Amino acid sequence: MNNVERDFVTIEDENGIEKQYAVEALFDMKEQTYALLQSNGETLLMRVEEDDNDEQYLVGLTNPQERESILDAYQIAIEAAPAEKKSH
Repeated sequence: MNNVERDFVTIEDENGIEKQYAVEALFDMKEQTYALLQSNGETLLMRVEEDDNDEQYLVGLTNPQERESILDAYQIAIEAAPAEKKSH
């Protein structure tokens, strides 16, 4: 049985509906921090921003080219250095 502990975030969509996502990964790329989130087969990629009070919040990526280039680079990095597998 896989007992991986995850952090969760709640995101409100444009219709005001809240949904909980598991944080699958946080990573830095192009001097930005990104969060890869998943919920019931849905995957979101969001940029982590910081305000003047050092509070962090998530911003959706509106540029499909930015999203694809970040996901492609992330996939290459994962394939180059896969996470260690723990034996049961």
